[in-house]
Amino acid sequence: QVQLVESGGGLVQPGGSLRLSCATSGMIFSSKTMDWYRQAPGNQRDLVATITSGFSTSYADSVKGRFTISRDNAKNTVYLQMNSLKPEDTAVYYCHVKVWPGDYWGQGTQVTVSS
Repeated sequence: QVQLVESGGGLVQPGGSLRLSCATSGMIFSSKTMDWYRQAPGNQRDLVATITSGFSTSYADSVKGRFTISRDNAKNTVYLQMNSLKPEDTAVYYCHVKVWPGDYWGQGTQVTVSS
């Protein structure tokens, strides 16, 4: 059974940094494209960053240059390094993977950017 467990969220001041982790199990991690999404209250869940099995990355325009997605295949874990955080980055952040025939999500980790 595929499981995703996020960690690393918290309260941070504007301009600060956080590193999110998503530990996975139940799948061949190295072969999977992994995503980070976020959802703020009252908003839809939006794609933030993607990393492919070949380590290609892509980002939402709103986080380019500030966030970095990475993966460690030996640890079956994907990361999201978030720098220069802004109040508008406040959201619940979710790890996501597609494993046929479905989609899998973690439980989410809250990130709050506030002074």
